[in-house]
Amino acid sequence: MQGRRIIMIVGNGEVPDGAGATIDAADLVVRFNDCRSVGSGGRKTDIVAVCNTGRPGLAMLGGGRWKTSSAVRKAREIWCVRTGAKFAAMRATLAKTHPDLDDFCDDYTVGFESFSRSTNRGFRIVPAAVHEQLDHDLARFSPDPYVVPSSGLVVIADILSNVATADDDVVLAGFGHVGWQWHPFAAERRYVDALAARGRLRRLHPLSSSSQGA
Repeated sequence: MQGRRIIMIVGNGEVPDGAGATIDAADLVVRFNDCRSVGSGGRKTDIVAVCNTGRPGLAMLGGGRWKTSSAVRKAREIWCVRTGAKFAAMRATLAKTHPDLDDFCDDYTVGFESFSRSTNRGFRIVPAAVHEQLDHDLARFSPDPYVVPSSGLVVIADILSNVATADDDVVLAGFGHVGWQWHPFAAERRYVDALAARGRLRRLHPLSSSSQGA
């Protein structure tokens, strides 16, 4: 029987000095995209969750620097946060509402899967149902108009729904809930605070106003 685990979800925002050892001691450490949290946020990386559509996905797969980074080399799994079919369905609407995001729905899932398989890493796509349920749940927190929830919040919701058991301790670090204007960060912060109040997760440190989102 699997015992209690500490699952550490580390965003790309500010991680206070001294947190690295605590993060590295966790049973499972999840980082995002280019893993800017590595350093002050420790070095252990079990899973890299990537934004697999649009410019971030293209940037990670192009040029090879992401593939050879220390965090990615250590990771045993790559997770794609965005389901390609769902984002393909958003393309026509975004062309009208956000024409500047013309490449937002370009899907690079195949490239991440190919890289994962060729390097003997596990590969997983976060189910579209997680994103859809998250949109529903965020509505309770009066979000400003937004395009999609942040990758960090999608992974939090996914881990709570599909990965963590009731006994696991899910801990957040490096989440400031600020960043790209079309993520609903104020509502995301309220959503996470509500989860913390219910004991579903906890923050490793109090929020810093200068922190960035995942």
